[in-house]
Amino acid sequence: MTETPLRIVLADDERMVRTALRVILSAEPDLEVVGEAATGAEAVSVVRELRPDVVLMDVRMPEVDGIRATEQILRTQPDPPRIVVVTTFENDAYVYEALRAGASGFLLKRADADALVQAVRLVARSDSLLFPAAVRALAAEHARAAATPRAPWVARLTGRESEVLRLMAAGLTNAEIAARMEVGAATVKTHVAAVLAKTGARDRTQAVIAAYEAGFMKTS
Repeated sequence: MTETPLRIVLADDERMVRTALRVILSAEPDLEVVGEAATGAEAVSVVRELRPDVVLMDVRMPEVDGIRATEQILRTQPDPPRIVVVTTFENDAYVYEALRAGASGFLLKRADADALVQAVRLVARSDSLLFPAAVRALAAEHARAAATPRAPWVARLTGRESEVLRLMAAGLTNAEIAARMEVGAATVKTHVAAVLAKTGARDRTQAVIAAYEAGFMKTS
């Protein structure tokens, strides 16, 4: 039986960028571009109407930027899509704000076709971190600047959960974590779910951001 393709919405104020993304993604049998938006406000509306699995969201758009659009989508949709912000510079403060707003990862506009396709698939699976080294670098930089006090949830993590969180931050998949810790995949899933619940994170990216901002990664 053929799997249902992942449904994707493209949000970018440049038509040529949207066209290029559509051509690349539509060439894959498991991916389907179902809609486009030229502004952040339009992205919110299109996502509400089409209920995609993944949104590729430009950070800087007129009317409502990608950060505010991400916040609105995640706040108002009962089962929101995974959002990947698309940016020119990986160390842009806008990227970090988008991740803090709930985006599941980011993608550089200069990324090649293979990287784009794999990023969409990876974020949809939500089984590992997209570009973990870059996310860690962003989180570490901004956490140092913020100097946030240690969060109370850190003390509530068990030893196993702490280990899982560090391995999540390293970009390992559940299967890789299970192999590293010599436990079953179901056990890892349970630990990951507990980490997300205790950090108040929607997915792995937000959990890692929370870990840095809480000072947890200083012990890593």
